[in-house]
Amino acid sequence: MVSGKLVPATPDEDELWRLAVRTLDGNWEHDHTAPSRTLYPHQWSWDSAFIAIGWAHVHPDRAWTELTSLFDAQWRDGRVPHIVFNPAVPVDAYFPGPGFWASAAVDGAPRVATSGLVQPPVHALAAWHAYRRAPSESGRAALGRLYPRLVAQQRYLATHRDVGGAGLASIVHPWESGLDNSPAWDAPLAAVPAEVAALGAYRRRDLAHAAAAHRPTDLDYARYVAIVTAYRTAGYRDDGLADEHPFLVECPLFNAAMGAAEHALAGIAGEIGADPGPHTERAARITTALVNRLYDPTTGTFHPRDLRTGRLTPARTVLGLTPLLLPDLPARQVEAIRVEAVSSRFGLATRMPRPLPSHDRTAADFEPLRYWRGPSWMNINWLVRHGLLGHGHTELAAGLRASMIELATTAGCHEYFHPETGVGLGSPAFGWTAALLLDVLATPDR
Repeated sequence: MVSGKLVPATPDEDELWRLAVRTLDGNWEHDHTAPSRTLYPHQWSWDSAFIAIGWAHVHPDRAWTELTSLFDAQWRDGRVPHIVFNPAVPVDAYFPGPGFWASAAVDGAPRVATSGLVQPPVHALAAWHAYRRAPSESGRAALGRLYPRLVAQQRYLATHRDVGGAGLASIVHPWESGLDNSPAWDAPLAAVPAEVAALGAYRRRDLAHAAAAHRPTDLDYARYVAIVTAYRTAGYRDDGLADEHPFLVECPLFNAAMGAAEHALAGIAGEIGADPGPHTERAARITTALVNRLYDPTTGTFHPRDLRTGRLTPARTVLGLTPLLLPDLPARQVEAIRVEAVSSRFGLATRMPRPLPSHDRTAADFEPLRYWRGPSWMNINWLVRHGLLGHGHTELAAGLRASMIELATTAGCHEYFHPETGVGLGSPAFGWTAALLLDVLATPDR
């Protein structure tokens, strides 16, 4: 037994369990887990959330330390930065590094260097999962300390980032979605000016650790840098976003995570003696807004909305499946997502011959090697599986779980995987892959 959970009994799963634990141990710093020892040497926001879920199975104290260290870097306005820079790591080990973000010059930023962007707010969901995986008095106390910070995170997103005025949060950069170079962002990014001369003004560190064919293109990066530069020049302030910022999108995953966070906060509130009612009410409003704003009855799936044009972006990506996270998603949309998921585009099945891709595998721009333009990712698989279980699709959830375990069996704890062959891609010994592997091994579908 580990933290009250049954360690997998089969020899193969036993070895996978040990591999995952070794991976997390190898990436552990004094108060957080680096996503990898190669490409990602600092602390990343939604990585830490997923990693906390895994730690709960083997070292619950590290789960709470992981989340606490991240929220110690929360800005005064409530935002949780997508990178917290480790001062022990050389400043040139990652681009864009702390000097590029220049958070120290911003009023309301923490003392530690951070980025100025956010990532999907999966943290309340992770904290609630971590507690339920390993309930204890110390865990309840940690929940109590995190609760007001999680509430502040949600308040920031619901106020500062509701640029469209319809109850959804807007992302101001593709990095905030977590799916950096997804085809979902092609149309909004095409309108962002990127001077070719800017390509020589910085050195991409990612290409020292991964093949260029597996990563976002130089043109993508030029646009990424242009968007950050615009936001940084404005002091990372959100009050002028509607007028001036070049990239503004309402993302299905980001907002589904925000709604799921309110449901998780309702559970946390009940556990620590706070009022769950306001969280349940806010969750319902988010779900309604997400259906009204991002569901396309013509395609039968969810799409991001580009606030610059007012139009839904056309690509059919795995983002369209993630509203399953919402337990109060109407039955019509749940069924539409199921149809989309089992179609030839994504291939979800009770027995899956291929992994779940991040993009429609029948699309002309499907790229099986390039980051979020095709490959399979363990964290998205985990989120979709969580949603399937919440809506009673246990057989499909079991198929996805088996596919996740098969990926790790075939390729280990890689960052992401080839969506046809399951070959490991990106960084080896990747933190959230190991953490979520532990969780699916320890929690068979019921």
